[in-house]
Amino acid sequence: MKSQIKNFVTEYLAEMIEGNAAIFAGAGLSVPAGYVDWRELLRPLSEEIELNIDLENDLVAVAQFHVNANGRNRNRLHKALIEALSSDSAPTANHKLLAQLPIRTYWTTNYDKLIETALRDRNKTIDVKSAVPQLATTRPGRDATIYKMHGDIERPDEAVATKDDYERYSKDRGAFVTALSGDLVSKTFLFMGFSFTDPNLEHVLSRVRLTFTDNQRRHFAVFRARSKLPTETDAVFQHHLSRQKHVIEDLKRFNIRTLLIDDYGEIAEFLTELVNQYRRRTVFISTSAINFDPWGQPAVVEFAQQLGRSFIADGTRIATGLGAGIGDAIFTGALREIMQQKRAIEDALVLRPFPQAGDPGELASLWESYRREILSQAGIALFLFGNKQGPDGKPTVAEGVTREFVIAREQGVAALPVGATGSAAEALAASVIGQPNELAPELDRDGLELLSKLNEKTDDLKSLIPVILQLVRKLQGKG
Repeated sequence: MKSQIKNFVTEYLAEMIEGNAAIFAGAGLSVPAGYVDWRELLRPLSEEIELNIDLENDLVAVAQFHVNANGRNRNRLHKALIEALSSDSAPTANHKLLAQLPIRTYWTTNYDKLIETALRDRNKTIDVKSAVPQLATTRPGRDATIYKMHGDIERPDEAVATKDDYERYSKDRGAFVTALSGDLVSKTFLFMGFSFTDPNLEHVLSRVRLTFTDNQRRHFAVFRARSKLPTETDAVFQHHLSRQKHVIEDLKRFNIRTLLIDDYGEIAEFLTELVNQYRRRTVFISTSAINFDPWGQPAVVEFAQQLGRSFIADGTRIATGLGAGIGDAIFTGALREIMQQKRAIEDALVLRPFPQAGDPGELASLWESYRREILSQAGIALFLFGNKQGPDGKPTVAEGVTREFVIAREQGVAALPVGATGSAAEALAASVIGQPNELAPELDRDGLELLSKLNEKTDDLKSLIPVILQLVRKLQGKG
C-alpha cells in the first residue's frame, strides 16, 4: 500500500473512531454496479439534438439543450433517468465495505439507492434526505444519514439535472447548501467517484474556504491517475495529464488531499484495511472455565482481571459474553481501568451475557445468532480455557468456545487461541499452528511465533499477558 494511502488510513480511522468521518459519493461509485455514468445516460438525448456527447464537456448544458429543444418539456429526461437507474442493482464491494464502517454521514449527487441498500443489508437504520422538508425531521435511532442533494430516483421530476435546476438551486434547495457547509466544517470527508465539476459543491467549498481561510478541515479525494487511452495521441494525453495535475493542485485550496491510485481495485484494498483496523480495535474474548487446574481459581481470576485491565489500558475494546467461571473477572478488571480513565463504558466494552432461561432447543438457536452478532463487532477473537461441567459432573470441553472459533473464521475474524490455558483453547491452538495458512492467514511468521509462545505450558498465567498484547497490537497495526 502506498505511503500516502497508509497515512490516510491512519488519519481517517481516527476520525471514524471519534464519529467525525463522512463520505461524499459521486457517480463513479455506482458505475461498477452496472449503472451508466452521466455521459452515457445523456448519449441518446444528445443524439436527438444532433450533438456528439463525446465532444461535450459541459453535460449539464447538454441536458438543458435537450429540454430547450423539446419546448421545456422534461419527460424524455425523466424517462432516461428512470430507465438508467431504477433497476435493483446490488451494491458493489466498495458499498458493502463502506457499510461496515461506523460512518454516520453520507452525501451524494447520485439518484440511485445503492448506499441505502448496502446500509440496510448491515441492519442499519438510515435517514434519507432527498428533499428540503426532510431536513427538518430526524428519524429516531438512526445509524446513518444520507443527504441526496440532487434528488432521488423515486422523484425524477425533482432531480437536479439541467442549468435551470442549478441556477435555482440556492432558492429551491438552499438548505442542503447550508447543511453541507456545516458538515464540511465539522467532519472529515472522503470524496469517492466524484470529478469536482459540480457547481453546487464548488460554491459550498468556496464558502467554507472564504470563511476559514487557512484553518480549513482536511478532506480526502480518490483520483485514478490518468493513463493514455488507445485512441489518444501523445499530445492529447499530455494535455489531460497536465490538467489532472492542475485539478489536484487546485483542490489544495480547499485542503483536499488527493489519493492517487493506479487501479480502482486499490479502493477496495484501502477500504478493507479500514474495516480490518476498525474491527480489530475490538477483541472478542471467548472463554469458559469450571476447572482451574493446575493454577487454582484465585490465580486464574487474577490473570483474567489483569488481562481485562491491560486491554483497556492499551486502548483495546473488549467484547465478551461473560463466559462461565472467568468472564466476570475479565469484565471486573476492564471496568476498573475504564473507571480509572473516566471513560464511557459503552466505548470500551461490548457486553452480551448469554440468556439461560427457556426451552433448551430454542436456546441453542438463539445462542447461535447471539454468537454471530457479537463476533460481527470484533476483528480479533481470543480463546481462553474452554471447559465446562459434563453430564457426569466432570470437566469436559466447552463446545460453545469451539463453535465461536468456527464462526470467527467464517466472519474473517483473526482467531488467537491461547493453548497454554488448556481445554478447548489447547486443541484449537494445535489446529491453528498445524494449519496456519487456512486458520490464521492474518499472521505472518513473527505472529505465528508469538502464537506458538502462547501454546507453551506455564506456571504463571500472567506471563502470557505481554505476549497476548504484543500479538494483538501487531494485528492492530500498532507494532
